[in-house]
Parts: sequence; structure tokens; C-alpha cells
Amino acid sequence: MVREGKPKGFFYLDHRTVDGRLGIITDTYATPANVHDSIVYLGRLDRQRQRFGFDVAAVGLDAGYATSGIAQGLEQRRILGVTGYRRPTPPRPGMMANKAFTYEANVDGYRCPQGQLLAYATTDRAGYRHYKSDPAICKACPLRAACTSSRTAVRLITRHVWTEARERVDAHRLTPWGKRIYKRRKETVERSFADAKQLHGHRYARFRGLLAVTCQCLLAAAAQNIKKIALALAPRPMPA
Repeated sequence: MVREGKPKGFFYLDHRTVDGRLGIITDTYATPANVHDSIVYLGRLDRQRQRFGFDVAAVGLDAGYATSGIAQGLEQRRILGVTGYRRPTPPRPGMMANKAFTYEANVDGYRCPQGQLLAYATTDRAGYRHYKSDPAICKACPLRAACTSSRTAVRLITRHVWTEARERVDAHRLTPWGKRIYKRRKETVERSFADAKQLHGHRYARFRGLLAVTCQCLLAAAAQNIKKIALALAPRPMPA
């Protein structure tokens, strides 16, 4: 695992789905730590819907799930998504950020601060559309030093084919209902992970191999669920 703010080394990840009312774990899925959370999310969501017949109307996700692929997948499933904000990677000191360029949908291109249109060039295998400037114009541009360090004087901007879906999902975070849904996220699944780490040895993998780690995750989830179910079924004291 190599992530900013995380220890570097060999790890496993436990991807959990937790009931929002009682905190019961309804799904646990172990993967190597180099598998990003967003890769497995839609598959685990579909498993919950198929196995339990959940009619999912909205989901709240942290910034790690703020990808164009998940946004498109949620819209295809007609599920409203609310994702956390992820600050874009800042450019090198003295260089111009991508947000200085304005996307114009009618011509499918980006307009630079000097008025040049970066036209569409190609689409790569990862689904990113490439927009390139005209080097003949950029060579004489007064902002060239702050815009590009390319020897050919070309500025490149990429845009995912599902960026529009990502923008629509990002807008949900600013709505009143979106703020309520996102608040519920930290009150449920984050609490489940904290309990597993503090009381059920989930800070460390006790075995080697994905199958053995999967068994550890299942046993920890079962132990936590037993406690949750016992609390849910315990008789409540009558109010005075």
C-alpha cells in the first residue's frame, strides 16, 4: 500500500457495508491494499441489493469514492450519490492549474486564459479525452513559462468521458439532503471499523494469504454482529 498519509508496506483492506439503524455488518470483503476502494464499490453495492432486496435510493461516500466511474455507475442504477470533497493535486509552484482553463461543451474544447482553444486530440484506454494546444500559438504566448514546461510548447489537459456525471454527483454534496446523508456515513461504518480495531484485533492481519485474512474479517464481523443483535433484542427498561 502506498497512499498519502498512510504507512507504506504490505497490507490488506476490509471493505464493509453496515446497516444504518443498528450498525449490523451486512457485508465484508477483503482485498490486497493496492486495490482501491472505488474499484470494488459498485460490485459490493449490487450484491447488497440482490441478496437482501434493498431498494437503495441514495448513498453517502467519502472522498476516496469520488471517481467518474462510480458517479456514472450510480446514475445508471438511478441512485443519488453524495461524495466527499477531494482537493485536486496542486500544480508545481509557479505553474498554472487546470482550473484556469474553461471547458466549452459546444465546441468540445478548453479555452485558455489567453483565449486559445485546446482542441480534442484523442481518447486513451482509461477513458480520458486529451485536449492539446497549438504549439505555434503557445511559443509566442506571454504565459508560456507558467503554462507548460514541454519542449514542444504544448499544453495538455485530460477530461474523463464521464466527467459530467461526476460533476452532477459533486453538486449533491451542497444540497440540504446531501449534507444529511453524508453526515450519516461517519456515524455508521466509521464507528464499525473503530470498534473492530479497538476490540477485535483488526489493526493487524493475523495470517498470511487472502483466504485466511477473509476468514479473519468474517469472524470479526460475526463477533461484532452478535453484540449488536444482543443489544437490539435486549428488553428495554420501562421509563419511570
